[in-house]
Amino acid sequence: MLIETDVLVIGAGPAGSSAAKHAALNGAEVLMIEKKSEIGAPKRCAEGVSKDGLIELGVEPSSRWITSEINGVRLVSPNGTDVWLTEDTVKLPEMGYVVERKVFDKHMAMDAARAGADIMIKTLAKGLERKDGHVIVKAERMGEQFEIKAKIVIGADGPESRVGRWGGLKTAVKPKDMESGAQFEMVGVELESDTALEFYFGEVAPGGYAWVFPKGKDIANVGLAVIPTLTEKSAYEHLVDFVKNCPTTKNATAVELNIGGDPVGGILKKIAADNVMVVGDAGGMVNPLTGGGIISGMQGGRIAGQIAAEAVKDDDFSEKRLAEYGKRCKEEIGDSFNKYMKARSYLESLSNEELDSIAKVFRETEFEKISTSELLRVLVKVSPKALLKLGKLF
Repeated sequence: MLIETDVLVIGAGPAGSSAAKHAALNGAEVLMIEKKSEIGAPKRCAEGVSKDGLIELGVEPSSRWITSEINGVRLVSPNGTDVWLTEDTVKLPEMGYVVERKVFDKHMAMDAARAGADIMIKTLAKGLERKDGHVIVKAERMGEQFEIKAKIVIGADGPESRVGRWGGLKTAVKPKDMESGAQFEMVGVELESDTALEFYFGEVAPGGYAWVFPKGKDIANVGLAVIPTLTEKSAYEHLVDFVKNCPTTKNATAVELNIGGDPVGGILKKIAADNVMVVGDAGGMVNPLTGGGIISGMQGGRIAGQIAAEAVKDDDFSEKRLAEYGKRCKEEIGDSFNKYMKARSYLESLSNEELDSIAKVFRETEFEKISTSELLRVLVKVSPKALLKLGKLF
């Protein structure tokens, strides 16, 4: 069997669904395939999204997938010094929601379907070849082997994308730029606030941080991410230690475990080739400092979908034509990522004592608003070491 389409999207996460939706809205015939039998499961994510990011993407918040609305942040240093930042005292433009990815991802896929995209679940892409200016993708669904002929393939298949490699792109990530994450969903969590995100820094998570993201009165995602080259223990081992020692979680019970990798090296140098583009984690569209990638992945998906549809109208699927995708992604997403890459490197160099000192100063500082960039600007003001390393960036 041979299926023909203008645009084939491989992977139905938020980035893939965004690409499929915008390609369809702009007039392309679109097919999106997903290897899993259920879109959104299993999750590999702390499940936090910014309200402003959703608004910018035109996504209407829904009680179907929002588990909690966030109005505060708690930052905790190694010695337990905590800094509370809430909407009562400061503006929090990057705040938003903790979502249920198993529902959110399906909601995004449904949006793509409503825009005109076809979807095939339990469908595995097994290989790709170019032929007569098109792409032939070998696929399998419920034991049936078939081929899909497309003008453009968009790979939304996660870190170190196979689709990208098949298309000639270098999608491998350096070990120092691949976080290893582990997370429990837990019940019985003794939250100080069920509307605040908690972040823990220092040796609990070398190269990263630990988090507690509330999903109800006593329910939370409790996880952490580490850079494996900076520790001899696995992310799971660090997580078990964290849960056992953290007052918030020591009496909680895990009901789900998620483990996975998160590329934090920034957008790949090249994200488009003849007939092929990669989006989301596959393209490195993850904030190098926070590890968040839902909104940025969807932004990249929107750009990919728009450009794919335009290329179909132009009947030009060459690397030169699709290079506009990489240019726009770097302008709209990548420039800020470059700054956060340098900030991540700086934070990795801090000792527990330095983190404690910064937390103490932050407690005595009055903030007007709080965002990732604003925290770094204040850090530059209060820390001579930060001024030296990051002064020109923030």
